[in-house]
Amino acid sequence: MIRSALLSLALIAAPAGAALAQDHHGHHADAPTELSADAASAASVVDAFHAALASGNTDGALALLSSDVLIFETGGAERSRDEYAGHHLGSDAAFSAAVPSTVTRRAGHVMGDVAWISSEGRVTGEYNGRAIDRLTVETMVLVRHGETWMIHHIHWSSRAAG
Repeated sequence: MIRSALLSLALIAAPAGAALAQDHHGHHADAPTELSADAASAASVVDAFHAALASGNTDGALALLSSDVLIFETGGAERSRDEYAGHHLGSDAAFSAAVPSTVTRRAGHVMGDVAWISSEGRVTGEYNGRAIDRLTVETMVLVRHGETWMIHHIHWSSRAAG
């Protein structure tokens, strides 16, 4: 029930405005962004997740995911925090540490205790001896548990730049 509601909310488009974006090393760059005032705290959890991955703090990244997180990436799905930890977490952390990522556009809104943060970005660098230059899109759906936001759904997609 909650998963289908979260997925429906993730499909809602958000308008663009202007504010700050952050790359995975914590540097800020101007980028079109619209976060409702109450979505800023949810967006900070998204940024903390990426920062934890980039620093190799996999336990910190996992702590921000709900136990039943649903992660879609490259046509596949991981249906729990444990499944993600056992499959792609390590490689995602290694990639994030090696290849700089910049958010180029972000939007986010909150409805009750559900927030969705959509981000567009670019990753450029080298990984495993290969040049990387990809445009990325990400949607994260978070649910507020008391005063804490937890990530319940992630959808990642990318394509070659250019």
